[in-house]
Amino acid sequence: MDELGRKSVADFKMANKKPIVVVMDNIRSMHNVGSVFRTSDGFLIDGICLCGFTPQPPHRDIHKTALGATETVDWVYYENTVNAVNDLKHRGYKVFAIEQTEGSVSLEKFKELNPELALFPLAFVFGNEVDGVDENVIAICDGVIEIPQWGMKHSLNISVAAAIVLWEFVR
Repeated sequence: MDELGRKSVADFKMANKKPIVVVMDNIRSMHNVGSVFRTSDGFLIDGICLCGFTPQPPHRDIHKTALGATETVDWVYYENTVNAVNDLKHRGYKVFAIEQTEGSVSLEKFKELNPELALFPLAFVFGNEVDGVDENVIAICDGVIEIPQWGMKHSLNISVAAAIVLWEFVR
């Protein structure tokens, strides 16, 4: 691991993080939660908000995919996602739902259309595997981003969607 230049847990905690927070809105799968932790660690994301019935560490099924990232990435639990979004907005974050909805902006055009967002910390809300982001949450977000898809299926697993969006905003 030394040859790979990996950070220790202490080094990770002290590192300058990307000013991005992931919000998980009622995610069912512990494997999805663990995968998002692992991706957030890989991209040095500032933190995660686990909301509603989203599973929380410690749990072996989260650990199975997180591979220790629950020890490095800061996280907080909110009873409901609306409270998490309101708290983040109060702290100066611009919050965007990742969802397919009327008025959404395609991911590949989003930064081009919103260059001023480079000045703000960002938060991205990822929704339930079946129902998506709750409508009450979408209503209070600063906007909605959609990942373009051209095949027969028009949805992605939350862990895949999170990886795509986070990569787009940290690269």
